[in-house]
Amino acid sequence: MSKIAFVFAGQGAQTVGMGKELAENFEAANRIFNEASQALGFDIKQMIWNGNSETLMITENTQPAIVTMSIAALRVLEEKGIKADVAAGLSLGEYSAHIASGSLNFTDAVKLVRKRGKYMQEEVPIGKGAMAAILALSPEQVKECCKAASALGVCEPANFNCPGQIVVSGEVAAVEKCCEIAKEMGAKRAMLLPVSAPFHCSMLMGAGEKLAAELEKVEVFDMKIPVITNVTADYIADKSDIKPLLIKQVSSSVLWEESVRKMLADGVDTFIEIGPGKTLGGFIKKIDKDVAVYNVEDMASLNKTLEGLGA
Repeated sequence: MSKIAFVFAGQGAQTVGMGKELAENFEAANRIFNEASQALGFDIKQMIWNGNSETLMITENTQPAIVTMSIAALRVLEEKGIKADVAAGLSLGEYSAHIASGSLNFTDAVKLVRKRGKYMQEEVPIGKGAMAAILALSPEQVKECCKAASALGVCEPANFNCPGQIVVSGEVAAVEKCCEIAKEMGAKRAMLLPVSAPFHCSMLMGAGEKLAAELEKVEVFDMKIPVITNVTADYIADKSDIKPLLIKQVSSSVLWEESVRKMLADGVDTFIEIGPGKTLGGFIKKIDKDVAVYNVEDMASLNKTLEGLGA
């Protein structure tokens, strides 16, 4: 019996025009874009489909845009009768996983992630923080690099994506130093990423506190399907844990590789990446090349997924 996981993309996969094809072909997808526009008080279709990539790159725009597009794609899959046994998302994608699970309302979540993006951006002035990807070192080695570099400021592991790919986050000088040390230790590459803030490190704790105040206003519900959180790489035990984990998630490392391994250990053999891009599918294949990985972002990928699942 095949077990399916729905996994949701995080920030960075956004593209102008994403979700348009699905919305033109499925009313269920179109409805989500309309609901988002209503909840946010501006025309999100206009911004995503006809806007420019600079506007879409602004974190407080990126986050609701990706969640909206991801849930539009999810509603199409649901309409086709595809159900998941477990859900997870990378960073921002965890909100989409909660919507898929029924633990968050879409309209609440889309407003929440706009604020999340705003708070994350405001917390650290532009030019003060940086992130870098380090390839081909072990988690232990990367932690060692961070420790050595932190003499110059904050430098912490932010994302454990897959074997040999770890992202670090912190203050510019420390992150640059970390890249130098990583190269000396034999990293294949250590390069700064084009991001606007140092996500998933302690510099963002203040953003988590502001987010906590917004979460107070939101109701969470029981999860209809289990959700694995980035913070612990384990199932969320109870709905009362959802808010504290979402607060902590802003400034904690994203344990993506471990999250995937947890799903694999529990018998998941099919992953469907929902939302823009195929980044997560790439990570999953590096963790276990034998699992089936699909993605849904447009008509072609939807049809390929449905065909692969025999739906």
